[in-house]
Parts: sequence; structure tokens; C-alpha cells
Amino acid sequence: MINRLLVANRAEIASRVFRTCRRLGIETVAIHSDADAGLPYVAEADTAVRLPGNTPGETYLRADLAIEAARKAGADAIHPGYGFLSENADFAQAVVDAGLTWVGPDPSSITSMGSKIGAKELMKSAGVPILEAPESPTEADLPLLVKASAGGGGRGMRIVRALADLETEIRRAREEAASAFGDGTVFVEPYVERGRHVEVQVVGDGAGDVLVLGERDCSIQRRHQKVVEEAPAPALPQATREALHEAARAAAAAIDYRGAGTVEFLYDEDADRFFFLEMNTRLQVEHPVTELVHGVDLVEMQLAVAEGRGLGARSGPAVEEVALQPSRDPVGPQGHAIEVRLYAEDPAADYQPQSGVLTTFEVPDEPGVRVDGGFVTGSEVSTFYDAMLAKVMVHAPSREQACRQLAGVLRRTRIHGLVTNRDQLVAILTDPDFVAGRVSTAFLTEWAPPTRDADSDAPLAAALAIAETQRAARTVQQRIPVAFRNVPSQPQRTEFEGDLSAEWWGGRDGYSAEGVVVLAAAPDAVTIERDGVATTYACRVTGLPGRETVDVDAPSGYRRLVRVPRFLDPSEQVASGSLLAPMPGSVVKVLVEQGQQVAAGDPVLVLEAMKMQHTVSAPTDGVVSRLEVAPGTQVAAGEVMAVVEENTGG
Repeated sequence: MINRLLVANRAEIASRVFRTCRRLGIETVAIHSDADAGLPYVAEADTAVRLPGNTPGETYLRADLAIEAARKAGADAIHPGYGFLSENADFAQAVVDAGLTWVGPDPSSITSMGSKIGAKELMKSAGVPILEAPESPTEADLPLLVKASAGGGGRGMRIVRALADLETEIRRAREEAASAFGDGTVFVEPYVERGRHVEVQVVGDGAGDVLVLGERDCSIQRRHQKVVEEAPAPALPQATREALHEAARAAAAAIDYRGAGTVEFLYDEDADRFFFLEMNTRLQVEHPVTELVHGVDLVEMQLAVAEGRGLGARSGPAVEEVALQPSRDPVGPQGHAIEVRLYAEDPAADYQPQSGVLTTFEVPDEPGVRVDGGFVTGSEVSTFYDAMLAKVMVHAPSREQACRQLAGVLRRTRIHGLVTNRDQLVAILTDPDFVAGRVSTAFLTEWAPPTRDADSDAPLAAALAIAETQRAARTVQQRIPVAFRNVPSQPQRTEFEGDLSAEWWGGRDGYSAEGVVVLAAAPDAVTIERDGVATTYACRVTGLPGRETVDVDAPSGYRRLVRVPRFLDPSEQVASGSLLAPMPGSVVKVLVEQGQQVAAGDPVLVLEAMKMQHTVSAPTDGVVSRLEVAPGTQVAAGEVMAVVEENTGG
């Protein structure tokens, strides 16, 4: 029996495993880098161990540190979570050799499926259809996909649409994969433009019996990383569904799979055929949707198998022992579950990851809603790890109801301090094609998000919230109305970044503005009536006077407004043509030299943040007049990395 479990992972997945352990009476141990010391999962564990090292991005990839932490804390078992070392056969074997219980598949199974190249060969010999690219591809074979053999999550993946780009993209994929997984091996396969990503959840007992727990559709992706997942997969022919389940069962049985795993397929809907992609020998990020529709606890199943006592499937508050039978669910799918991943990223800026402090993070606690999160209000999102803040899920009787309810929950979620993909998720869930089940991996690439007029009264609400905040902070003349003038011939004007502004008057009778009625104003809420319709804006004002940032939440969506100071500090101005770091990160490559001529769009340097590489290009034709960084330089968001001086002469 497992008595004390260490999770060799961080944030959301660590909290998720701890939750099941608490219910089962198992003590928990967290490990953390210095960057993660303040995250909730560290405090949730019974014991926490700090991992040494000056490179937080690599800390969780050190198998020796995880095993030593288990020894120090007296743990008798290790759960790997997902990512990092979760599919590292050497780590699994080291755990076993250390006399600890490994909550995962046999190391030989990880080896068999850990290499996507080797796994494909194994499936090919078993008769499962696979995707193969010719050794010497031609234009007719395009597009191609370069893919990391180890790991996943979109890292080390590149689409190639021109043969001339193949060598460059292979090199970039190798670098990204090596950084994320410690293994730069990549391979090339045909890229199916509008396929669907459908995966099957399996649980094996290690003796050849495999339980199939339905399938999930994970087709909504950006940069080959999943954004929306659901179960069951929509609009899937029953015969195809059964064939997918059987193929997954056969794949797991072929290696006597033990524990929870996922067999992933690419489904060509037009041809009604599917291809094996890979098998993830671990728990998936999207596992909760399977738990919700099948009434099981997959972490509990993992622990039960690791303890050698069979599978305990949860159905409500009771635990039922389920005999392992191929392709049979302990509980048939009930209703529909959808999960979205809330990322600290800016979809409008090519999904650039964001870092900083979450000043507010509140998801409504409502029936049918589940939140698996790694951050709370006040948490700091670092640049070292994945940008996912939380997974928000809804379980409803039908898919249409789940879409509507989850969109409503996200609208009412308050996230301040960082740009996130929340509004994009709402737009996806309410898109007619998505609601109708017309999904593919190209959905976001081809998708035109609905245009929404910006709320014209949000800047006014922000301006009045600032005024009320300043009034509350006054220590003198508190009875004088805000912005009071004996002769109010001109309005007050508050300007915000993005050429936004608000004009308003203040006086003894409160506030007023052109075309609206200000019904109420306070530092945290402003109610404005326009054309007989009253709208309340929830506001949060932060920052120094004159440079405030206002987070505004309203039914129309979220706005983050940054006030422009009346007088700018000359030292804060940057030269024209400056290449500013779009996010905190590390420069991994400089592709130009000072004095070099460049054309608009030419790559200048490569910046790595949150295990993803981003190319920074020249904004115009010109010469590199300044080069402030070198490979290995750490930069902050907004820092000048180089200056391209525009060509102005002949």
C-alpha cells in the first residue's frame, strides 16, 4: 500500500493528484523550484521539498533530484504527472531501483511507445494504419510536419509548406525539442490539413487486459497545442468509434500496458479513416473530461494498479471494483463534458506567452463546473514553464448545453494582471461551426473570430474609477468634489494607451459625460446608463497615481486600460526601429551583426520563453545600428534588444 506519495511535477497536475490522495488518506509530497515556491500546490502538500539549482527551467528534468527529494521526505511512491519526466523510461526504472513504487507503466512500455518513431513501427507491424513521409519528399508531398520523437504539447513541431524551408524547420524543431525534453530527435510525416485529433483513454492491468474508457476530441489547437477538449467526440460514426476503441485496446495490449494511457489518432473525416499518431504513456492534461462522462477517477485507478489491487472505478461517492474486460466501459458515457485551457497568452499577438502577477483570478463556483488550477489571485506566472493557468470544465446533459454553460462561466471569470485567451475561448464555444461539431485541427488557423465593437464606455468607467480611487486616498479637502471647477467650461480628459480616452465632468451632483448618465461611481464599480440601458463595470485600479492600470469587467468582455501620463519621462523613450522583447525570456540565437543591412521581415534573433522559441524580425529595411544582446542574454518584456535604423537615402 502507498502511504506517502511524491508528485514529480508542479502546479495544476500536482494539485490534481493531491486531491485524490487526500480522499484516499495518502500523505503527499511536493517538489518545487525557487520560481514555484509561492504556488498553491506547495502549500497543499503535507510536505514540500525545495529542489536545488540555478536554472528553474531544468529543475524538474533532474531525475536524481526527484528521487533524492522522495528519500528526504520519506515518500514510498512517485507519481510523474505529465510532461517533464513522465515518459522517461530511465527515470521510471530509477524509481523502481530505488525501492519506490512507480505510479505509471512498466519502463519497457515507456521505451516501446516513448519514441514516436519506434511506436509507429510497432503499430505498423500490428496492422494499425500510420502516416509515413517518403525519404526524399517532393513538392507533391507537401505540406509536411516535423515532429519531436520525445515529448509533445506542440513543442518541436513545425509545418513545412516549401521544400526550401525543410532543413531550417528541422533544425529549429530539434533545438526546441532538446530544450523542452532533453532529446532533439525529430521525424517528418505528411501533414493532414483538416484532420481531427481523436484520442482513446485506456487503462491496463499489466497482464494484457485493457479497459477502454471512450474517446476525446482535441482538434481545437494552436501551435499544435490543445486548447479545447471534449468527450465524447462529436459527429463520429459509431462504426468508426468502435474501430478506434479496438485499435487503442490492441495497441495497449500489445505491450501489456499497465496503468492509464492514451492512444492518439488523426481522423480524416472526409475519408472516414484514421491513423495512429502516438501513445502517451501517462495521464493526459485533458483526462478530466473522461472522468466526468464516465464517472471514474483516473488517478485513483493509477494508484490501484500501482498497488497491485486491480482497478477501483468511482461512480458517485461509491467505489466499484471493475473487472478488466477489453473495450468495455465500467460506466457508459453520461452526458457531455468540455474542457478549455486558460493560458496566460495573447492570441492577438501570435499567442505570445505572458508573465507577471495575477492580481485577480476568480472562476465562478457553480454546479457542473470543475476547475483544475495551478494559480490563484496573487500568484506569479514565471517565464520558465508552460503558460497554462487552469483547466475549466463543464459537464452537462448535452453538448449544446455544455457549450453554453462553459461560455457563461468564462464570461463571469475575473482575470486581472495578465493578458489571457479567455475571450478567445468564449468566442470558440459560441461559434456556430463549433457548436455544430464542425471541428478540425485547422479550425483556429482558418477561423475568423467574430468582430466585436469595443465597449465605448469602458474608458469612461476606468476614468471614473481612477477619480474615485484618488478621492478615497485624499488626506485633505475631502469634502470638495472630484474635479470641481467654478467654471466648468471644459471637461476633464483621461487618456489611455491605444488612443483611448474619456471626457467627463465632476461636481457636487456627481459625475456626468456626454450622451450618458452616470448612475453610480466607486473605486471598484461604475454604473453607466446609455440609451436607457444601465451597465455596471467592475473595476480594479492599480499602479502609481498618473500611471494607473484599470482592469474593467463587463458583460461585453474584459478590458485592461493603462493610463498615459500627462508628462512623459524622456529616459523612457526608445529609438525608432527598436526591437523590443515581446516577453521576458532568454536570447538563444543572434542572426545578424551590428552594421549589417537587413530587409523588412528578416529574422534578427530568436527568443525562448516558456520552452517555446519566437523569432524576432526586422520591422523595416535598414541597418542594424545597435545590438544589445548575445546568446544567453536574459531580457525583460519591453527591453531593447536591437535597433534597425531605416534606410532613408538612395
